[in-house]
Amino acid sequence: MSFLRVALLSAIAIVSTIVHVIPLLVLTVCKLVLPWPRLRLACNPWLTGLAESWIGVNDWMWDRCTQTRLQLRMDAALARDGHYLVLANHRSWVDILVLQKVFNRRIPLLRFFLKRQLFWVPLLGLAWWALDFPFMGRYTPKQIARDPALAGRDREATRRACEKFRDIPVAIMNFVEGTRYTQAKHDAQSSPFRHLLKPKSGGVAFVLDAMGPGLHGILDVTIAYPAGTPTLLDLLANRVPQVQVRVRERPIPHALIAGDYQNDRAVRVRFQQWLNVLWQDKDGDLTELLAESQATGADAV
Repeated sequence: MSFLRVALLSAIAIVSTIVHVIPLLVLTVCKLVLPWPRLRLACNPWLTGLAESWIGVNDWMWDRCTQTRLQLRMDAALARDGHYLVLANHRSWVDILVLQKVFNRRIPLLRFFLKRQLFWVPLLGLAWWALDFPFMGRYTPKQIARDPALAGRDREATRRACEKFRDIPVAIMNFVEGTRYTQAKHDAQSSPFRHLLKPKSGGVAFVLDAMGPGLHGILDVTIAYPAGTPTLLDLLANRVPQVQVRVRERPIPHALIAGDYQNDRAVRVRFQQWLNVLWQDKDGDLTELLAESQATGADAV
């Protein structure tokens, strides 16, 4: 029965992806060839609408085909036409579906910073490109040591992406730990946090610097899986009983982004200290969420 469920839901997801990606790519070609800036700009809502419709199908499958309960605490005022930086802890690929379910059609379409290799994912890679998702090299310290010029490529990609986002409502998503949490990674880092890896400040600082006062706020998202970290297969097979999410709205740290993060070590230290405090709060939220069988006063999505 579980095999049939997974096969059916996978088939629905594939068909939905094809149905949405084909017109999305047609619109993208139109946007590229149109000589009139206003008409090119007018394509953006249609592109976003197709992406939100695709997410809506995924949400429908979650609601109708699984018994997974999503418990949400929302301590933020959301706007469809806002400009947000969304920060979250990272446990599983399921995190992306959780974030899309929480925010779809409540804030602008979430854009993720993706590894460059993901461009080659069938259909989705082209869709992400068409929707202006930034693709990053994610170079290792060893690669940068061999070729120092690589250090600036991801910063330049971030700057170019943020320039595009200034003209449209956007929510830029960043998994600040840089990788999915595992106990082995936690131990290797000697992380001072109970449930989290150490946060990396560079990507957050670059987005805040590039977007500047155009951002309305930071949405700090904490995701907890009381029954253990799931895989996408677990979700499709109906093996995820509950997901708990807390969203807090944080102010933009203007005093920090006014400095030169790249060249001023003192600015980098202060920025990392600010992020560590935010991460300490998140660690406390995770401890609280995981200790509850059902979030008190939560709203079911």
